[in-house]
Amino acid sequence: MLDCIEIDPPAQARASVIWLHGLGADGNDFVPIIKELGLGENHGIRFVFPNAPIRPVTVNNGMPMRAWYDIKGMAIADKQDSDGIRASAHEIEALIAREAERGVDSSRIIVAGFSQGGAVALHTGVRHAKSLAGIMGLSTYLPLADTLPEQASPANRDTAIFMAHGSEDPVVPIRLGQVSREHLEAEGYSVAWHEYPMQHQVCLPQIAEIGVWLRARLAD
Repeated sequence: MLDCIEIDPPAQARASVIWLHGLGADGNDFVPIIKELGLGENHGIRFVFPNAPIRPVTVNNGMPMRAWYDIKGMAIADKQDSDGIRASAHEIEALIAREAERGVDSSRIIVAGFSQGGAVALHTGVRHAKSLAGIMGLSTYLPLADTLPEQASPANRDTAIFMAHGSEDPVVPIRLGQVSREHLEAEGYSVAWHEYPMQHQVCLPQIAEIGVWLRARLAD
């Protein structure tokens, strides 16, 4: 089981958000955002921020860092680390199962992530065997897209997907995100797409939109 930072709600947990950080960051990265989401005093949402394993990353001269999978070249969608992506998806599946053991049904769980974490969230969410409350990918893309038609889970064909991207992103080009959205839509998924005048980051208007989306998905 991955090491995680967990923020329990003031009331009993009735829903969960499993939120994956980006390359080289850790589970602390998005903890400060919780208080900006407008969830209310008794929201009942547990936030789980897992730490990715430390591994060498080829594009960074083999430097070990927290990474959900290896990146083998500057064009991040090329030469994809399929074994690493699938291994991380397996770890997220284990976290979803743990939330179920703690009394949170999958239909009350959102899988989310930023950048590399968002790629794993998208990959895992559309393949998960049971219906999820939502899937969120920020400044990211859909990896191993060619395997989606044969691996997609019918349970999540109608699950809401939130994607957001900066128009000036120099790390994950916005066109890569747009192509991923188009690929998902071509497969029948409904994607709420948001663009912001920013680089590889999050911004306050985006956080506000995320809060609205989370509240709609996880309302009691």
